[in-house]
Amino acid sequence: MIHCRDLTVTTPDGKTTLLRGASAEFLPGAMNAVIGPSGCGKTTLMKAILGILPSTGEAYFGGEKITRSEDLVGKVGFAPQFSIAQPKLTVEESLRYALELYVSDAGERTRRLETILQVIGLAEHRGKRIESLSGGQLRRIGLGLELTLDPPCLICDEVTSGLDPLSEDQILALLRTLCQERGKTFLCIIHNLAKLDCFDRITVVYEGDVVFQGTLEELGAFFDIPDALHLYDRLNAHPLAHWQEKWRAARKSQPAEQVVQPTVQAGGEKVGTASASQQVSPVAASRPTHGEQFVTLLRRRFVLFFRDTGYLWLTLAITFGFPCLVVIFALDGLPQIQGMALDRSVSFIDEMRQNIQFKIDAMETASLVTGLVMFQVILLTLMGSNNGAREIAAERTLYEKERLSGLGVVPYALSKMAFVLLIAGFQGAWMTFFVKVICRFPGPWLTQLAMLMLVCGSMTLVCLGFSALCKSAEKASLLSIYLVGFQLPLSGVVLALPDALVWVCRPFINSYWGWAGYLSSMLDTRLWDAFRENNAEWVASPAQAIFALVLQGAVGAALVWWGSSRKQWQ
Repeated sequence: MIHCRDLTVTTPDGKTTLLRGASAEFLPGAMNAVIGPSGCGKTTLMKAILGILPSTGEAYFGGEKITRSEDLVGKVGFAPQFSIAQPKLTVEESLRYALELYVSDAGERTRRLETILQVIGLAEHRGKRIESLSGGQLRRIGLGLELTLDPPCLICDEVTSGLDPLSEDQILALLRTLCQERGKTFLCIIHNLAKLDCFDRITVVYEGDVVFQGTLEELGAFFDIPDALHLYDRLNAHPLAHWQEKWRAARKSQPAEQVVQPTVQAGGEKVGTASASQQVSPVAASRPTHGEQFVTLLRRRFVLFFRDTGYLWLTLAITFGFPCLVVIFALDGLPQIQGMALDRSVSFIDEMRQNIQFKIDAMETASLVTGLVMFQVILLTLMGSNNGAREIAAERTLYEKERLSGLGVVPYALSKMAFVLLIAGFQGAWMTFFVKVICRFPGPWLTQLAMLMLVCGSMTLVCLGFSALCKSAEKASLLSIYLVGFQLPLSGVVLALPDALVWVCRPFINSYWGWAGYLSSMLDTRLWDAFRENNAEWVASPAQAIFALVLQGAVGAALVWWGSSRKQWQ
């Protein structure tokens, strides 16, 4: 069913070879064990076969060459060592959302959900959250998620590692049951050599190459060891070249390989695996459209948002707390702001020019307002950083796993952008409403509302782009914090920039455009006249600021798309 020839994998810099022309054939409808010392290339071999890692050589499934991981959607499942599922979801919800992402027919989804719950033995725990499951139950839910597509072949990466003996036996028994009753083919990376009698064929990987394939009895004879527990000592007794040569000689002496139905000792009785005629092909099911996947992802994200109380309370705190900070700093100057919020008149301007003291007060008030506008903008950029910096990077492994099962890049990227933009839009709108009502800033509501919403939204998208590009949430957060930290000094509003740097930095500074667009919306007010008395520098108009912020948001969206399209398996 699945085999590979001359697979070679090197590190991106080309200096280290992880896989050295490995070739292997795995029995269909059987339990295949993949063993070898830590770091020998077992997982690398599996990921190269799946097309997750770039490699040279060839891999085949069902006689067809595998050119990319998307070729295996619905055909091969990949269960990593640790269950990749959202911890705040319940067992049933995890499976239901997975089915909604991969199967469009509601009736088929319901049938598969109940079948999977029974097969993996978690029907009684369907209401438990993933974070409350035991180690063995986590392995079971991991297998259950792979069964949503009912693939004929499953690759299991150390699914029994770290489990107690009873849980390990239960997982292996579950795999054997699926193998016998449903004709599944399993490729299992396993460390416990005492459990090799549960497998039909054993593949030994050593220093990046396959040096043996056969039954447990054949393994003992090939390595001249009394039992499998002595294997690694025996391997280390000779260099890789010795075992490569011995394996090549052994293969040449064998007749053309025939796929037989092996047996395995189970409870003292010989049990055969499913015959080729008994192997079950996956039920053909129509796949959801990108629109359906988008809706499912967005629904799931909001469920997780309201269940993650720590993140929820942090978001609420900064959303409603930051506007209060602006008002607190404005309290002493509120009478002056409100006194200057009237429309200008020619007689008043003439009077103001004659009244030096009033001009001084006016400039102080204008300085306060411009400072408060900038304060709002900086706080909104900080909110944007919080919205987007960890959103994709924190669940990258889950995304890559779901993508391997058929999740589209377009619905994923759009769902993430829609989620963070809805939050950013509310934050910008609330900041505008709360501060404007209390401080009575002059100027049109709609323009200022659009300005602050765009400030938060564009910064959110840029930070979301960082999250899509970075391999870890910590790196994305750090990069986003640096970006926010540079907003104030590089805006040129508080600290004057050298003329040579102004238009080098300004196009990339979100805060300048938000500040300029908001302030210039007060063009027909006394505050603007007072500001102009002491500042002749060009200030962007609302239209220019909106264009710049939309352009920055578009760059952020492009980064999200680019980062989501790249494969970044941990």
